[in-house]
Amino acid sequence: MKQPGGSDNVGRLFVISGPSGSGKSTLTRATVERTGAYLSVSATTREAGESEQD
Repeated sequence: MKQPGGSDNVGRLFVISGPSGSGKSTLTRATVERTGAYLSVSATTREAGESEQD
């Protein structure tokens, strides 16, 4: 499948989510080491909305 810009490279996105202590970092580290996957970490810096709590 051609991607925008003509590339044939199709990637996969995995979202790893869970509570503290559930092994997210362990799973992510093992996945990167075994597959050569790339790790991307993102966060927001916006102010919390009225209905959100920290």
